Amino acid sequence: MFEAQSGGAVRAGGPTVVALTEQGAAAAPVPPPGAQAPLVPAQGGRGAESGGPAGGAGASGAEGILRRQAMRESAARTYARSLPIVPVRARGLTIEGADGRRYLDCLSGAGTLALGHNHPVVLEAVRGVLDSGAPLHVLDLATPVKDAFTTELFACLPPELAADARIQFCGPAGTDAVEAALKLVRTATGRAGLLAFTGAYHGMTAGALGASGGAPDVRVTRLPFPQDHRCPFGVGGPEGARLGARWTESLLDDPKGGVPTPAAMIVEPVQGEGGVLPAPDAWLRRMREITEAREIPLIADEVQTGVGRTGAFWGVDHAGVVPDVMVLSKAIGGSLPLAVIVYRSDLDVWAPGAHAGTFRGNQLAMAAGTATLAHVRKNRLAERAGALGERMLTALRGLAAAHPCIGDVRGRGLMIGVELVDPDTGAAAQALAAAVRQECLDRGLIVELGGRHSSVVRLLPPLTITDEQASAVLDRLADAIPAAASACRPH
Repeated sequence: MFEAQSGGAVRAGGPTVVALTEQGAAAAPVPPPGAQAPLVPAQGGRGAESGGPAGGAGASGAEGILRRQAMRESAARTYARSLPIVPVRARGLTIEGADGRRYLDCLSGAGTLALGHNHPVVLEAVRGVLDSGAPLHVLDLATPVKDAFTTELFACLPPELAADARIQFCGPAGTDAVEAALKLVRTATGRAGLLAFTGAYHGMTAGALGASGGAPDVRVTRLPFPQDHRCPFGVGGPEGARLGARWTESLLDDPKGGVPTPAAMIVEPVQGEGGVLPAPDAWLRRMREITEAREIPLIADEVQTGVGRTGAFWGVDHAGVVPDVMVLSKAIGGSLPLAVIVYRSDLDVWAPGAHAGTFRGNQLAMAAGTATLAHVRKNRLAERAGALGERMLTALRGLAAAHPCIGDVRGRGLMIGVELVDPDTGAAAQALAAAVRQECLDRGLIVELGGRHSSVVRLLPPLTITDEQASAVLDRLADAIPAAASACRPH
């Protein structure tokens, strides 16, 4: 159904600037057993047409569906506004729209699709449950499917946590798991305050949103999150991270600082929506030391960073940090809705029903999640993501050297961000980023934006992406940036 495309060098408006696998660089490992074949659009740039309409809907059918969506759905819809496509088939990295066009999907369900669309091990796991006659809805009753999921998840956790952990199945969205984590630590400590970070994103329910960087009603203590490109202290690097840690200590230890001992600190190992900002390992270890010394539980929000995304199974693994609570969702459900928190057993003090949800027993998601976790673990896809991600970052930094509108390239593993700026002032270039997103879509590449001013182009490809596909992604992005810059340039 799909044609394969050859790889090739990364282009910057024509001349080659760097190849994904440079001369002398180690070649990427062969994709592991069960990985998808390199399924990408046919050569030719702007999303090649298929031989006929997909799912019986041609271009006019797709337009009708989009028109009815705009008329019927809430004004709160987001991705549908910037990605006016109607997916009807998908496999691996590739989506086919109702109009027959094909796209490389580097949004991956906002990081949900660790194995890409419709991976065989996921489909087999789901079919197994459906064919078995097992109940699909069981509230929080014990089932063989849930037991298998829990066993596999605990096998993947940091060993020090797994040795004495409890798991809480939450409502199916990550934001509910954040709510559960906040409720848990407040119940266990008897304290109400919370430490969170600038640029954070933890979800859209009241408590989770209140801990996020865009909270309209601030009820938490906000701490500076380290970054190089826009360091709040103006220095960046290790010194900027050290100053941030010092500020945290000072605030907590100052009897007149106005910050009583909080119930917890919540942190993302890599801020995704905040602009793809990896937490420095030394800084994250220091946050663990600061919280542990003051008996403040540390919550790691691994909703987007978990299951191999950053080049380790969990984002905290890079720093060797063991949090008191881990918030997990997205990839743990194997593309289906699932969210849990895992925490130290001594925090397990709440009463039965203190946090519940009708759909916390999603059997299909647990089966898909078990298959996904096992496949990532057994085939070492986290290591693969780390190696390929580093090569992609190197290629993008070469691209940045040719385009002054690229202010920064950063990321970890297959969680990559390209910040676009005004070349003259260095200010965030939101309009340019939006234009790049559109130029990418015109070329058959789906990306999204993040960062404080929505000026960061984000890449979240599945962990199964091949070298050939990665080159195709970078080719399209390398074409889109100068095209967007030219269109946005004053005439």
